Amino acid sequence: MGKMTEGKVGSFYNFLSDGCKLCQLGAKMVLFVTGKCERGCFYCPVSEDRKKDVVYANEHPVRSDEDVINEARQMSALGTGITGGEPLLELERALHYIRLLKSEFGPGHHIHLYTSIAPEKDTLAALAEAGLDEIRFHPPVELWNSLKDTPFADSIRTAIELDISAGIEIPAMEGAEKITDLVNSVGGFLNLNELEFSDTNADAMRKGGFELHDDMSNAVANSRAYAKKIAPCCAKFHFCSSRYKDAVQLKNRLLRTAENTARPFDEITEEGTIAYGVIKNSDPGSSLAVLQKMEVPDDLFEVMDGRIEIAWWVLEDIADELNEVGSILTIIERYPFEGGLVVQTTPI
Repeated sequence: MGKMTEGKVGSFYNFLSDGCKLCQLGAKMVLFVTGKCERGCFYCPVSEDRKKDVVYANEHPVRSDEDVINEARQMSALGTGITGGEPLLELERALHYIRLLKSEFGPGHHIHLYTSIAPEKDTLAALAEAGLDEIRFHPPVELWNSLKDTPFADSIRTAIELDISAGIEIPAMEGAEKITDLVNSVGGFLNLNELEFSDTNADAMRKGGFELHDDMSNAVANSRAYAKKIAPCCAKFHFCSSRYKDAVQLKNRLLRTAENTARPFDEITEEGTIAYGVIKNSDPGSSLAVLQKMEVPDDLFEVMDGRIEIAWWVLEDIADELNEVGSILTIIERYPFEGGLVVQTTPI
């Protein structure tokens, strides 16, 4: 088997699919095409508000094709991961988005898709014709012990014959070792993800006897250690830690977005968030008058509805003058898109 490489924050691999390589760069848009799913996996982390027929591009609801294209452009996406729910329950929708993205960004825009279904050849041929580059199968736990005798084995072989890179992607937990013989025999890859607790799966996970690795993360105890035992048996193997998804993939995606969307007065942090100052006042004109008196350049602030947003370092310099006219001053750090998650608020 290939030499194992230790990646960042707990990941390791001897093989990375093209989709994983782009995820490392934060260059993959996540396209959630439906929350519908018939599997009911006990470890499913999908939030309750997405467990219905909805579409999201990254964190944003999709109401039109333009929403998808604009989100991809905003982060300079080099590819897209299609997920759910179960994307193949809305096959025509998935095919539409594959064609849309390939048409807009060209054949080099890499698209992978997750599915817990073992599709027949006609479905896989339609996906290949639309331009799907990679497919990651997520068979239900009850089939892991005899996967080579199920339709998933044929689906993986057929996908590879159709020039779609194919493999299995499941949580790192007991039973996963049964899959290594199949992926080795067909030339597929095995991606193991560190098992995690979430708001929606916590009760089921506890009932299953799973425990947290520590108090600092949502990772399940011994999930990574279990993956370490399996790795030497697999020719194409990748373990993705829970910390890796946040510390590397998400951070890099936020950085790509921030570089495209940050205003002249936004500071882009090392984590890909943006920081700026906020001025609020029951008499906004008095705060604006202070900025004009202090000769703050126009490109270092923006007058918004009910507030002024400004370079945080400028705000700190003129805080005394603004406080004298009754201004309320804060520094905000948030994700770099409209309505982005606020990470920290610091009063001045």
